[in-house]
Amino acid sequence: MLIVIMLTIAFIPNALAADTANGAKIFSVECAGCHINGSNIIRRGKNLQLKALKRNGYDSTDAIASIVANGKNNMSAYKDRLSEQEIQAVSAYVLEQAEKGWQS
Repeated sequence: MLIVIMLTIAFIPNALAADTANGAKIFSVECAGCHINGSNIIRRGKNLQLKALKRNGYDSTDAIASIVANGKNNMSAYKDRLSEQEIQAVSAYVLEQAEKGWQS
C-alpha cells in the first residue's frame, strides 16, 4: 500500500505539468480570443487575473472547470466541445497563470 501511495505522489507533478501544457494549447485555441494574457475583451472586470478570480469565486480549478464546462452570461459553455480531461487541463493552466500574474 505504501509503495502505491509513494508512486502516486511521485507522478503527480508530472501529470500536472502535462495537464497545464495541454491546457496552454487548449487555451490558445479556445479561450485566447476573449482572454488574451488573462484579460477579457468583452467585460474587463471578469478577467482571469487572480484578484478577479478570487472576487468572483473562481479561484480553484473546480470552480474554473465549472464555468468552462457550463458557461455563464457571455461566457460560452464548452462541455460539448471539450472533454472533461481538457476542461481540467485548461482550468489548471488558467489558475497557474493567474498565480503567476499571466507572465510568459
